[in-house]
Amino acid sequence: MKFSHRIQNMEESPIRKLVPYAQKAKDKGLNVIHLNIGQPDIATPHNFLEAVNEYNVSVLEYAPSQGLQRTLETVQLYLHNYGHDYDLDEIIITNGASEGIVFAILATCDVDDEILTFEPFYPNYLTFAKIGNVRLKAITTRIEEDFKLPDKETLVSYITPKTKAILLSSPGNPTGRVYTKEEIDTLVAVAKDYNLFILADEVYREFNFTDREFISFAAYPEISENVVLIDSISKKYSACGARIGSLTSRNQEFMKHVLKLAQARLSVSTLDQIGAGAMDIVDDEYVYENRRIYKARRNVLQGELAKIPAIDYSMPEGAFYTIIRLPVDDAEKFIIWMIENIQIDGHTVLLTPAESFYTTEGLGKNECRLSYCVKDELLIKAMEILKLALETYPDTLK
Repeated sequence: MKFSHRIQNMEESPIRKLVPYAQKAKDKGLNVIHLNIGQPDIATPHNFLEAVNEYNVSVLEYAPSQGLQRTLETVQLYLHNYGHDYDLDEIIITNGASEGIVFAILATCDVDDEILTFEPFYPNYLTFAKIGNVRLKAITTRIEEDFKLPDKETLVSYITPKTKAILLSSPGNPTGRVYTKEEIDTLVAVAKDYNLFILADEVYREFNFTDREFISFAAYPEISENVVLIDSISKKYSACGARIGSLTSRNQEFMKHVLKLAQARLSVSTLDQIGAGAMDIVDDEYVYENRRIYKARRNVLQGELAKIPAIDYSMPEGAFYTIIRLPVDDAEKFIIWMIENIQIDGHTVLLTPAESFYTTEGLGKNECRLSYCVKDELLIKAMEILKLALETYPDTLK
């Protein structure tokens, strides 16, 4: 049997591909500390489950392709509370932020068109681009510079007649970078000058640990037709399993085309939308407390990283990820060796190798992403394991 070039050219998820090694460790009776995945461990608001439990119908029907009225209104209110007013027909409920990104790519790009992004990037961006036979062109940002964006001249040098959009997340996955107003202003100017779409992944909007105000691309009326906001309840409400996201734009023609894609996949889960629609009654303190918890965990992690010699790292400003550079040649090989050979008090740890977070040859091979979605004591234990593993990793494997 012959399979498509598209599917053969796709890589396994670097975030999930090493899970079988974790399962083998669990089968041996070890406790695996999962720093490989951004799965919040904080309880989902009870409002979500209560709304689902109280949904009393005899037939579980399709939801409208655009989304249930209550769920759309909840997204509308959420954005209004941030100072961004959208009409309901400028919002579509999606199967997580992932489907929103796929829809945005398919609606803005033809085969072999280009989308600019910044490496290291969330690796599914590349997968989503490959689904549409679109080229993801990555501009390198560096750990030594805290993953700062390049200047306008550098950005413009990457633009070709094939360039259709800029795709990025802020706060950033995997870097934790929260872009400054100056950086956002530069991107806005480039998008305006070259008539590019900005596909703004703002899933981690709530997790900004800086003293700076979070700047959304929705705050720039001069490019309102260019901006596509992509969001999700997964992280802010600890509801990854609900798969409820949203895609928002003031570009009516764009939304008309995206609705065709939404109709083709019929609808998003009715039950999950019922739960998501109740998020408008969640106390704001829930989100504020989550931010405090993750910021405190960030600080614990930074303190533990400082105890490990010969690694490079930066200070993540938001989300709940960070990239570190290890004194090894191959981070994936090291991570597998560590989970198979190193344990402390019955614990081992799983990290995510970062090579697939880059498209530039050779970059990221000795880096990994850490997610700090676990309690302080597990973060400390995980870093003890990492330190011991680096101290005992055989020179023959380095």
